[in-house]
Amino acid sequence: PAAGRDCHVRRLDHRLGSRLIDANSNLNGLERLVRWLLLQWFYRSGWNISGTLPPDRKFVIMGASHTSNWDFLVFLGAVHAVGRQIRFIGKHSLFHWPMGGFMRALGGVPVDRSAPQDLVSQIVDQFNAHDDFILVIAPEGTRSFTTSWKSGFYQIALKAGVPILAAGPDYPTRRGVFGPVIRPTGNYQA
Repeated sequence: PAAGRDCHVRRLDHRLGSRLIDANSNLNGLERLVRWLLLQWFYRSGWNISGTLPPDRKFVIMGASHTSNWDFLVFLGAVHAVGRQIRFIGKHSLFHWPMGGFMRALGGVPVDRSAPQDLVSQIVDQFNAHDDFILVIAPEGTRSFTTSWKSGFYQIALKAGVPILAAGPDYPTRRGVFGPVIRPTGNYQA
């Protein structure tokens, strides 16, 4: 329903948040409290959204650059603002008790990173299993500074047959930016 919603540099209104997305429906009381606290940080810190999401029901959001744990807070706020359920991948060990239910409720998808060559197929299987599936992934593959990107986000989109949306946090202006859509052709270097 919120696909293509124009979020062009608008001030987020936390009073509208619960009407935009029903992401709390799978959360228990503690998980709702933690999510509420994280979202309050986003709103009160003055973050905005710039750009729009494509109308597609399935796509990959290439979130760059991912160099800080603060990116997760921006991610939560952006998810709430656009009214769509966005997924992220995490190592499977993060999805055990006590954090497992919370991670899944926020959109987390556990993956076994011990077999990196199988990571792409694990995520493509998730795309195939859902009618709506929007995956945000950091092309760096790490929070550490790097001058090159890994190609996993591209391979996932190519094999799942979905577009890629370029996005990222702009810390100086406090904007979560949704940029251009890329349709993978198989030529990663292009």
